[in-house]
Amino acid sequence: MRERSVPQPGPGEILVAVSACGVCRTDLHVVDGELPHPKLPIVPGHEIVGRVVALGGGVAGFAIGQRVGIPWLGATCGVCPYCRADRENLCDAPLFTGYTHDGGYATHAVADARYCFALPDGFNDAAAAPLLCAGLIGWRSYRMAGEGAALGIYGFGAAAHILAQVAVWQGRRVHAFTRAGDAAAQAFARSLGAVWAGGSDERPPEPLDAAIIFAPVGALVPAALRAVKKGGRVVCGGIHMSDIPAFPYAILWEERQVVSVANLTRVDAREFLAIAPRCGLRIEVVRYPLEHANAALADLRSGRLQGAAVLCV
Repeated sequence: MRERSVPQPGPGEILVAVSACGVCRTDLHVVDGELPHPKLPIVPGHEIVGRVVALGGGVAGFAIGQRVGIPWLGATCGVCPYCRADRENLCDAPLFTGYTHDGGYATHAVADARYCFALPDGFNDAAAAPLLCAGLIGWRSYRMAGEGAALGIYGFGAAAHILAQVAVWQGRRVHAFTRAGDAAAQAFARSLGAVWAGGSDERPPEPLDAAIIFAPVGALVPAALRAVKKGGRVVCGGIHMSDIPAFPYAILWEERQVVSVANLTRVDAREFLAIAPRCGLRIEVVRYPLEHANAALADLRSGRLQGAAVLCV
C-alpha cells in the first residue's frame, strides 16, 4: 500500500471514486509477471465499480454521482485496420486497465469515458464488479462457442459461474470440469444448474458441441478436443495459458476447431450488460478490504475461491 495524490481527469476522461474492484485471474498474470511490458509501477484491477466525481473536458453522457463500470479495455487507437473494421479488441495500440493504465486497486481511478458503462440495477457494487471482465470476456467466449446444446466449461471460477447461469437460462446443458477431486467446486457448479460436474481428467457423459477453457492450463486443450463431437469448437478464454502439449491430429480432425478470445469490445459490453439483469444471475462474491489485496490474489492463485473475489473500498 502507498499514498498517492488523487488523479485528475484529462480531456475525455472521468474520475471515479472506487467502491468495488473485482480480482481477476488476469490481475494475477500481471502481478506474477506472466504478461509482457506492463506499465510499472502499475495499479492493478479492471473490474471497477464506482461513482463519477469529476468530468474532464468534452465528456458527455455521464453525470456526477452516476454509478459506472470500468472494464479491461481502456482505450483504442481508432485508426488501425482492426479498429476501422469494428474489431477494436484486436487494436494495434490499445490501453488496458490495470495493465498499461492504472486500475482499480485504489480509492480513485481515471478512465476514458468512451470505454465506461452505466451499470444495470439489481446488482450491488460488489456483485456488479465481476460482470466487467468475468462477465464481459466470458460472454465473448460464450458467443464464440456457438449455439450447441451441450457445453463444457473447464475451470469453474468467476467467469464460469456467471456464464454457466446464462447458458442454463438459455436452455443449454452445462458440463463443468474442475480440478480433480474438487468436490466443493463440483457441488457449486451443480447448484448453478450444471447437469454434470467432474474432474478435468474425466470425460463427460455425452459428446460436447463446444467447450470453453477458462483455466490457464494448456493441457486442457487436447482434453477438450477429445470431449467435443465432430465439428465442435474449443474456445480458449484466457489472456495467458501454459504451453499446449503436442497432440495427435486425429482429435482435431473432422472439422474440430481451437480458437482464442482476445479482450472485448464495447459491443460485447452493451450486449452482456443488457442481458445480465434478465438471467436471474446469482453472483457469488468473496469480499476483501482494499488493504487485503495480496490475500485475495493469494487465494485466487491457490484455488481457494468459489465465485469471484472483490476488493471493497
